[in-house]
Amino acid sequence: MNPTAPIGRHAQLDGVRRMIGDGSCCALSLDVFDTLLWRRVPRPTDLFAVLGARLRRDGIGPGWMDEAAFRRIRIEAEQLARRLAPTSEVSLFDIWRHMPVGTFTGASLQQLVDFEVALERELTEVDQDVAELVGLAESSEIPILLVSDTYFTDIQLTELLDRPGLSGLKAARQFRSCQHGADKASGLWEIVLDSAGVRPEQLVHLGDHPEGDDRVPAELGVRTVLYRRGGEGFAELLEREHNPVEPLGAHDPVLDAEHGDFGITALRAKALQTGSGEASLSADAAWRFGAGVLGPVLTGFAEWAARRGHEEGTPVLWCPMREGELLSELVNASAAARGWNVRAAPVWLSRQVTSLAGLEVRDPQAVHDFVRRSYRLTVAQLLATLKIRPGEVPSLAQHLHSPLDGAELVDRVGVALTETPHLRNRLATTVTATRERLLGHLRRTGALDGPEITLVDLGWGGTIQYQLAHVLRMSGIGNAVSGLYLATDERSTRVVGAGMRIEGYLGTAGHPSDLVRAVSRSPEIVEQSTSALCGSLVDFEDSGAPVLGPAAGGQTQHQQRTAVQDGVRRFQALWLRQIEGGEGVWPELTGAARQRLRSVLSAALRTPNAEEAALFGNWEHDDNFGSSVVTRLLPDDLLPAVPYMSPNDLDELHMRDAFWPGLIAASDPQLSAARRAVESGALDGAAFEPHGRAESELRFRTADGEWHDGPRKRVRVNHNGLSFARFNASGAGITDVSLAIPGQPAVVRLDWVSVEVQREGTPERAVLHWDEPGHYAGLTHAECTWLGGNLIEFEHPHSAVWLPITSAGPPASSVTVTVAFAMLPQSVSRLAPRMPPAPAVSRLRGRLLEEYRTAGVRAVAAGAARVAARQLKGEK
Repeated sequence: MNPTAPIGRHAQLDGVRRMIGDGSCCALSLDVFDTLLWRRVPRPTDLFAVLGARLRRDGIGPGWMDEAAFRRIRIEAEQLARRLAPTSEVSLFDIWRHMPVGTFTGASLQQLVDFEVALERELTEVDQDVAELVGLAESSEIPILLVSDTYFTDIQLTELLDRPGLSGLKAARQFRSCQHGADKASGLWEIVLDSAGVRPEQLVHLGDHPEGDDRVPAELGVRTVLYRRGGEGFAELLEREHNPVEPLGAHDPVLDAEHGDFGITALRAKALQTGSGEASLSADAAWRFGAGVLGPVLTGFAEWAARRGHEEGTPVLWCPMREGELLSELVNASAAARGWNVRAAPVWLSRQVTSLAGLEVRDPQAVHDFVRRSYRLTVAQLLATLKIRPGEVPSLAQHLHSPLDGAELVDRVGVALTETPHLRNRLATTVTATRERLLGHLRRTGALDGPEITLVDLGWGGTIQYQLAHVLRMSGIGNAVSGLYLATDERSTRVVGAGMRIEGYLGTAGHPSDLVRAVSRSPEIVEQSTSALCGSLVDFEDSGAPVLGPAAGGQTQHQQRTAVQDGVRRFQALWLRQIEGGEGVWPELTGAARQRLRSVLSAALRTPNAEEAALFGNWEHDDNFGSSVVTRLLPDDLLPAVPYMSPNDLDELHMRDAFWPGLIAASDPQLSAARRAVESGALDGAAFEPHGRAESELRFRTADGEWHDGPRKRVRVNHNGLSFARFNASGAGITDVSLAIPGQPAVVRLDWVSVEVQREGTPERAVLHWDEPGHYAGLTHAECTWLGGNLIEFEHPHSAVWLPITSAGPPASSVTVTVAFAMLPQSVSRLAPRMPPAPAVSRLRGRLLEEYRTAGVRAVAAGAARVAARQLKGEK
């Protein structure tokens, strides 16, 4: 990547270049601020806050006047000065005459004005693409006009423009609003055209304001190029990060007194302004996510990791694959631009390989934990991973095709693998061979050449670092293992407890909690976006070549992932261009800038927009622990439930149910708005919690006839007046499920129930549905009454309907139950009028239809026999 290449160039500037080159324009006109110059603050008025902090720091401003107060006073002084001026155009001196100058110790009016001009000079940067136009116009002997709505004098503006790369402006004519008493929208352009000596059609103007730089001059015949930063949707991007966007709006609390916002906002806008060049809308959306969200975050992370390596004297930083290909590229680019003596290189590591290579086969608990982490595998797949033939473990013969998703089966497998010396030796052989292949790879890459292996990875729990250190200790290798991560959660404390160095860029050991919760709850999009286009590491060949699992996603996802990474590269290229070609020392993203970058990432994960939901909803994520299972980021089975969900329901979804709850919310405008309101604090989540704190409850019966308590879930009512419940339960031999849906006396409109069943001895999950009136009539109603259609009256908090699980197959080892309903609470006293039950004939017909649907003719015959027996006994 060449940071000095015209990678950030706006496509519309090509037309201006052509007109300059072919002589079709006789003069070039430029707006100054946000066109020729841009500020290292999000809004022009944010510079006032930085000025207030500097004056207070230097003992000039009073200690009681903080930067927010100073900014507001400075805004109001300008507004007052404009109201009192004959034409509303004023100079900086006019503005400061309305400031409380007497409160600033030892500084005259002239000095205070000079302070502000000096800060403008410090925090403004040259747009290098526009500067290229200046140089081209100078070499082509085309005169340049500067047309600006500004309160700066000619001397002050000349000082701001006296920079390397802008020598072509020395002969430029200035047309300033404060000079002529008119702005560009109300008369300044007529003055320009009268004085410039060219016809309107001979003048080309470049500026960012739709009115003063585009519509008004265009109506006068000037050829205009609107040079807008950020493009469509950029303001919404800033708003979801809780950045103030109104020019005169609230104070930005995360501004830095030295560096403003470090240029992050302007360079994000610049990156998005340049455009992706992608042919498809989805690839363009992916590119913009990379340029506007992940680009700043990963550029900062790479710069921080490179600096930490340089400071520690670490010659090589090792970046585990699959993310290591992109991360090493970004780190190397940062180190080269800063002149730091460190490089990064990819290395093949994975949780699965390091876990197996470090397995203590003599420790039953360690083997049990390894089996438990393999919950996506079947027993047969686990045995294949361990290089053990099924015939060597006869006690597991009946469970080979069962997934390891239940505690009882995990216990059985753990015991079976360690109960004989033969199996323990077989395990030891596999573990030793895996460890030797892993160490061979590390030796060949040079990772063991130094005294310490420093990993650079996305992070979360530091698992690979912890397990790799254990592998090295088992092998008698004394290399220390350190880790530099984007963020780490609470699990990383065990790494610290083991005496290893582990650092996080945006978050460490779960702090700050908002960021770490967001990224550790929904890490999949960050992982998939930064991964190489390949599967995860499952083993090494004897030659040292990595053995990879299948890659998640098809060709479309691969193209979109490439677009995301290209967007990341675009932002970093712009950042590095400022380091290499900007004026003075460009600030780093290694310190205070992290606070702003935390907001960028956490907001994207918590509240993705509709475009991101449409893009990433079809992406797939792989398990990355030996399983071939891939799951969509927006699960198909939850899509019908979206109209029933509240923001609180999203937060309670298990990671196995949904990787990215925010993506589910973004697929529905009302749910997304409700979630944003709760996230921002504008709405209390308790608004969706009905009075009484009722809970839905699942219980399940096993083959031995015993009932077992399952999970409970708060009953909520969302913005549509609908409710949702989802339960996960596991146990040996589940035959029936009982659902106490409203958890209180209520009439329930049961729209649908879906049950995913993992049957014992089968790898696939079956799906059962109840969504028609006849389906509900045939259920067992325990202290509740079917009222007909999809209405059921639950008489007590414990009233429940029973769902038969085994009617269409063997017992289950686990179930996932989803319920979509609406409810009308009833009086606990039961004195209020009640709805009549469905006719007995309808109930009987419904029972027979449900039995036929779930179990066929034999079930109907058995049901008829039961009815006949009850009639003989005189029962109803």
